[in-house]
Amino acid sequence: MPILRMKATRLADAQEAWNMSKIVNRVLVASAALVLAGCGSGPTPSADPSKVTGDVTVFAAASLTGTFTQLGEDFEAAHPGTRVRFNFGGSSALAQQLNQGAPADVFASAAPANMKQVTDTKAITDAPRTFVRNTLQIAVPKGNPGKIAGLADFADAGRKIALCAEQVPCGAAAKKVFEAAKITPAPDTLEQDVKAVLTKVSLGEVDGALVYRTDVKAAGDEVEGITFAEASQAVNDYPIAPVAKAPNAAAAKAFVEFVLSDKGRAVFSAAGFENP
Repeated sequence: MPILRMKATRLADAQEAWNMSKIVNRVLVASAALVLAGCGSGPTPSADPSKVTGDVTVFAAASLTGTFTQLGEDFEAAHPGTRVRFNFGGSSALAQQLNQGAPADVFASAAPANMKQVTDTKAITDAPRTFVRNTLQIAVPKGNPGKIAGLADFADAGRKIALCAEQVPCGAAAKKVFEAAKITPAPDTLEQDVKAVLTKVSLGEVDGALVYRTDVKAAGDEVEGITFAEASQAVNDYPIAPVAKAPNAAAAKAFVEFVLSDKGRAVFSAAGFENP
């Protein structure tokens, strides 16, 4: 009997040890599953954190239409999977749209004053960076049928004159040059952006206008440009910055850097812009 009792005890101990081993294994498997589940719950790190994709919405001054359209195409080629969308217009109107909550990723203004409208409301919080400069030039239709010789002719009520409205950068710059020349202009029309002014010149609807020299160059044979000394009194700096609540913040910063790059500088120089 003692021998049988001893054997039974040993068998019970063995069974208990086996059961305990199974429990421990189950606990280890469950713990491993929890760890793996926890690892899978977070975002998977990108293999290339510098890669940008998606749409990039850029609000830009009308005078940047040609250069930014080219840079948009170049940016898309350099970053496959991106698409650059532009909203070109007068800088003051664009600033107002941004302050009213219009969705955008980047703002490029033709003057610091309009950029300040946006930074003052915190719609842009990064420090804007100047990327180009521009000056005014007299634009006349091909052949100069109105016989515009200089800035003084803009005070002649007998001639048809187009200017930008004062709230947009080209208009504010025009006001400065007229004050420097002590001339009171007699415009027949005030437009909301420089492209609208240039259109009136190219169509022959006006005898003369003040636009940026880059716009005269972009128009080619359609218009002629006349330089004047007072243009140096109103040099426009163009600042750029990503929008604070940009829907595509990574692409916004990448586009700004692209504009400021050597590639961007070459495009602007070819268009007649000055380096800051």
